[in-house]
Amino acid sequence: MKKIQLFLFGALMLSLGNLTAQIATPQPSPLSTVSQRFALTDATVEYSRPSAKGRTIFGTGGIVPNGDIWRVGANSATKITFSTDVKVEGSDLKKGSYAILAKPGANSWEIHFHEHTTPNFVAYTEKVAAVVIMVKPVMSGTKFETFLINFDEITNTGATLQMIWDKTIIPIKITADSDKAVMASIDKVLAGPTPGDYFAAGSYLHDSGKDLTKALEYVRKATMVEKPAFWQVRKESLILADMGRKADAIAAAKKSLALATEAKNKDYITMNEKSIAEWSKN
Repeated sequence: MKKIQLFLFGALMLSLGNLTAQIATPQPSPLSTVSQRFALTDATVEYSRPSAKGRTIFGTGGIVPNGDIWRVGANSATKITFSTDVKVEGSDLKKGSYAILAKPGANSWEIHFHEHTTPNFVAYTEKVAAVVIMVKPVMSGTKFETFLINFDEITNTGATLQMIWDKTIIPIKITADSDKAVMASIDKVLAGPTPGDYFAAGSYLHDSGKDLTKALEYVRKATMVEKPAFWQVRKESLILADMGRKADAIAAAKKSLALATEAKNKDYITMNEKSIAEWSKN
């Protein structure tokens, strides 16, 4: 009887334990994500937002004393990700993800960008940062109860990352070379479609059962080169076969077969040999 009672008690406690594990409660420093596109760059910041709750934040007696390394938020290390190479306050920073740490000062702040490898901010405190910059804090007439990171002053060449808490704003100017990317895009578009573009268009017209004449025209803009790809010539042969031009289809298939043989691609060798045999019967 005692064993049964102990078993039932254990089952009850396990059930209560599982119930407790499923209860969600508000976090004192909730996670937040802010994303912004500027200068053809996508930037995303993942951070936690602590609140002042009547405490002194910065300076003497503050929870973030001058001269101490701060994780820039709460909980895990604040993470910022750039989709392109950028400059932060004029210093080069390669595209990728970085942990941001800061060392507050009365007149200037050190901002450290570490290559992000772990959410544990302590792991970065003894490491050499990829980039260290100095910025001047700006005092605001408005008090911010909860720590905030946002992007402001967005232009065609960059933006300002702002870290704001209490009445202190830490502005960090970020720029990207959008002109180089724009000019490269202009050159590519104005140069006209590539052979790959024509092949994709021709393949679509053929596979969707649309204009075969136009499909052949487009695909041949990709295959009429010194050494086309065997899969492109294979597509040309299929279009010709569907147009009823079997002799031309066989010639194209033989060309694709030779190219596939040179490339040692067994699949295309088999497909071309089978098509040649089939079309030759007709």
